[in-house]
Amino acid sequence: MLNRLADAVKRKKQADRSQNFGLFLMALPMMIVVTIFSYIPMAGLIVAFKNYSYRDGIAKSPFCDPLWKNFEFLFKTPDTWRIIRNTLGYNLIFIVLTLVISVSIAILLNEVRSRKALKVYQTTMFFPYFLSWVVVSYIVYAFLNPRLGYLNAIASKMGGETLDWYNTPEAWVFIIVFLQIWKTVGMNVLMYYASLMSIDSSFYEAAAIEGATRWQMIRRITLPMLYPMMIILTILAIGKIMNSDFGLFYQVPMDSKTLYATTDVLETYVYRALIQSGNIGMSSAAGFIKSVVGFLLVLGTNRIVKKINPDYALY
Repeated sequence: MLNRLADAVKRKKQADRSQNFGLFLMALPMMIVVTIFSYIPMAGLIVAFKNYSYRDGIAKSPFCDPLWKNFEFLFKTPDTWRIIRNTLGYNLIFIVLTLVISVSIAILLNEVRSRKALKVYQTTMFFPYFLSWVVVSYIVYAFLNPRLGYLNAIASKMGGETLDWYNTPEAWVFIIVFLQIWKTVGMNVLMYYASLMSIDSSFYEAAAIEGATRWQMIRRITLPMLYPMMIILTILAIGKIMNSDFGLFYQVPMDSKTLYATTDVLETYVYRALIQSGNIGMSSAAGFIKSVVGFLLVLGTNRIVKKINPDYALY
């Protein structure tokens, strides 16, 4: 009897090892990619503390004196308040609106019963995600061109006033937000919708027997089931709050100087400074600051979530 039990345990361990090895092989390519493109380049962070020279290279370039010299430009420039305000402000708006709109659309799609209509809706929302910002910038220009744009043509035909969009900074607050939501919300909807598909239908059946309305089912079943995914995606988004999509803020406004008040963010400012000065150490310092701030925000947000409900925390 003991021998049979021992053999059964041994076979189970062998089956577990075989299954784990298969999962390891599936994860191995992505582990290699992350190691090569995310972990190995971290050695280059030393450039943020060096007076980099193309002739001497990273190893032989001397350290800055003082050591934090490359970080000073971000805090001494008169544009500091503008770029930090725009970077943080836009990302906070993106996080809130993306969360609300994505969850709302995912719930609405979950209520659609026609599979053909569902595929049309999903394709329509997901298609903009594959467009590059260069392509989007030309589409936007076709609408906002001061002389030949569609919007000004419609306004003039209706007797309204035309607007020089590329010299009107205030209008770009709404344009930037709209384009970001339009282009990225489809991917978030897909993730939330996949989470909804994993909900056991017996919950809804039991609620229907008890006489619950669709709105009550959404409030009591659907939303609570989505909370873990909502919190995880929000924590990850907060960790990237210092990052901005370079194409959105540089390509779409076409680097118009008159729009810097509402379109200039950390990435675009550092890019222009790098082009003008060629100081790689300065851009490395900006990337280092963004990484540290994002890391601390992820830790802080996860700590807050852990105190509220440990089950929803990342770790």
